[in-house]
Amino acid sequence: MQKQMDITEGPIGAKIIQYAVPLAATGLLQQLFNAADLAVVGQLPGDFGKSAMAAVGGNAPVIGLLVNLFVGIALGSNVIIANAIGQKDHKTASKAVHTSIIFAVFGGILLAVLGELIAGNVVKLLDVPADVFDMAVKYLRIYFLGMPVILLYNFESAIFRSCGNTRVPLEALAVSGVLNVALNLFFVLGLHMDVDGVATATVISNLVSAVILFVCLVRSSLEVKVFPKKLGIDPGTLWRILKIGIPAGVQSAIFSLANIVIQTSVNSLGTTVMAASSAAYNLEIFAYYVMNSFGQACTTFVGQNYGAGKNDRCRRTLKLCLIQSAVATGASCALILLFGRTLLSVFNGDPEVIEIGYVRLQYIFFAYLFSFAQETFSGYLRGFGLSTIPALCSIVGICGVRLGWMFTVFRRFPSFTTIMSVYPISLGVTAAVIIAVTAVWRPSRRYQIRKG
Repeated sequence: MQKQMDITEGPIGAKIIQYAVPLAATGLLQQLFNAADLAVVGQLPGDFGKSAMAAVGGNAPVIGLLVNLFVGIALGSNVIIANAIGQKDHKTASKAVHTSIIFAVFGGILLAVLGELIAGNVVKLLDVPADVFDMAVKYLRIYFLGMPVILLYNFESAIFRSCGNTRVPLEALAVSGVLNVALNLFFVLGLHMDVDGVATATVISNLVSAVILFVCLVRSSLEVKVFPKKLGIDPGTLWRILKIGIPAGVQSAIFSLANIVIQTSVNSLGTTVMAASSAAYNLEIFAYYVMNSFGQACTTFVGQNYGAGKNDRCRRTLKLCLIQSAVATGASCALILLFGRTLLSVFNGDPEVIEIGYVRLQYIFFAYLFSFAQETFSGYLRGFGLSTIPALCSIVGICGVRLGWMFTVFRRFPSFTTIMSVYPISLGVTAAVIIAVTAVWRPSRRYQIRKG
């Protein structure tokens, strides 16, 4: 197992890269395996393959809505554990670790039950075309069954990240991801299943990754070691986690809600546009994970250094994360655009699907000029435990603008480019607001841990 990184001492820049690269690779690998799901069903014969792609991709905002709510809460665990490690408060760190694991399992069970009850109605609300509807419901129901292990993996990953360890979650994902691809091929090509095959493969592979991380935590020599007999919920610790995590989770959930409205508008333009948008999403998300890794690095580095009372290192972390994120995100966007049409053809060879997908890539990557700043400043504020501020900025700047745009401009000019235009506009507004709020609030000077 990777040695725990000392975040509160020594050079910051190299350690941010050391932290962010495996984290970005984890996201990239995860999306690569998700893209494999889409690519496998996309090769089914005739229009059936296109419909299967639309069924899988059309569910993405709904899945994101529920998963992101709990991933945001997992961010609360990250901050609490990182602060405790910075303060050398091993008791609090241990309570947060054991509380987080139990909360993830029970939260996942709740989502699984809820998902089975509402899957059909949710797909109806998405205005999914008739030729896609049954497959979309089938995929969503199976995916929901895997929520306990999906959330457990995400909380376990947050626990490792809090102490600077991003390599172990990557290794676990690599194992489960290879299994996912193998199971995709077995279920779809061998057993002649369709979207139910790729959904089942996803659930099984997430179970494997969650078990691997749990075993690693039990055997760990780090401050986040798990003792099975101590597993349980500490009410005070859970409250602290939720105080930070719920605003982040609600932000992500409302963000996903806005994207559901956008996805519904995309769906209204037909199966071809749905398939193209799904294919492009599975490429653009690679660049997002690169960008997001620096935002998460900012949260963990600021969290530990704030806990250690070293606010000067918090400010340096913000500057370095902004620079490194801009370079890495720009390079990944340029690379994907360079090979964009070829990569899109992997999902579906229809020229119309490829061209519409490439249009989406151009708009989204232009929006990332603003998004990298929004992600990094949000991570900076959360490191101080200030989760409500970035949540409110994003709800107003991203969700408010997107919902307003879809209910006004898109209704008057119902085209794919009208939909895509809302991304750079909403992210530009949000970035400007959150930078201004941070400059006025100045958390590194306002908040100081008092030692002793």
